[in-house]
Amino acid sequence: MGIEVGGLLGLLILIADVWAVINVVQSGAGTGAKVGWVVLILLLPVLGLLIWLIAGPRG
Repeated sequence: MGIEVGGLLGLLILIADVWAVINVVQSGAGTGAKVGWVVLILLLPVLGLLIWLIAGPRG
């Protein structure tokens, strides 16, 4: 049962990261900021997502 739970958690993190990257790309932030956020989210999937949720570009 551990593999199923781990796989489901990984899938949820992947979906959340894809959602965050899409929101970053659609934001009004500058190109450098967008690239920085996307790199952070991709290199640190969980921590990058949490940092983005707290301090990421709005609107």
